[in-house]
Amino acid sequence: MNAVADPSPHRLRVEEFRLLRDLFRERAGLQFGDESLFGFDRRLGERVAALGLGGFAEYYRYLRFDPRGSTEVEQALDLLTTKETYFFRQSYQLDAFARELLPRLAAQASGRRRLTLWSAGCSTGEEAYTLAILACESGLFEGWDLRIVGSDISRTNVAHARRGVYRESSFRTTSKEMRRAYFDEREDGWHVRDSIRRLCHFGQLNLLDGTRTAIVGRVDAVFCRNVLIYFDAFSRRRVIDHLYERLVPGGYLLLGHSESLLNVSTAFELVHLTEDLVYRRPMASERRSGSPPR
Repeated sequence: MNAVADPSPHRLRVEEFRLLRDLFRERAGLQFGDESLFGFDRRLGERVAALGLGGFAEYYRYLRFDPRGSTEVEQALDLLTTKETYFFRQSYQLDAFARELLPRLAAQASGRRRLTLWSAGCSTGEEAYTLAILACESGLFEGWDLRIVGSDISRTNVAHARRGVYRESSFRTTSKEMRRAYFDEREDGWHVRDSIRRLCHFGQLNLLDGTRTAIVGRVDAVFCRNVLIYFDAFSRRRVIDHLYERLVPGGYLLLGHSESLLNVSTAFELVHLTEDLVYRRPMASERRSGSPPR
């Protein structure tokens, strides 16, 4: 009987996968299930080869101990967390936001005539630009200081968002009228018009970093859709606490359709809209307990 050959050093072993998974959880609070092993093998294998390393064990040591490891962790997370998005995604929620929440926010902020919306986990920018379009379409904020902030953990995503150029796949639910009104077609794709681009500001941000999230300032509404699913339970609570602190009293938090704050936080009020449920920071600036409870 022939002996079974040792696996290739460039194939990810289970113990190496667990080490890498724990490292990413430690550095970024992200959780990956056992089903992610194949994705780690395929996507990070490219980095092992590009760096000329002998295998995933050596790659782990590089991430953990090399002075360039922090930069490489960002590269790895770029590859592992890239997700598909497009303009006007989850239209039922956006319709509710435009029809019911924007008028409320306009009334609340009428004294200061300033509105800030935050796309927390903006990916390649489609959501942030969508929010800018909805705010402009509403006609409620003419002459206001209107600002949309987009943040993402991926530098690559942020660079794409700042460029503001998109292919057909980003427009699968965008009407022709909306596309003609807010985008210009050129040889390299559809460019977001300057009237919308100048409202949007993008930056790289790890939502676990309270010091960095404070740079965003106070916001009137946060879209954090399909982001919490990537975090472990402890990190979810930290992220929600940071979002709570960024929201003005009376501000709204909108999550993905499969996400909720159950067992995460009791600091928010649940608000029933016609076709959606959203969360609201109470008007009182401080809770009786002193800090937002979990």
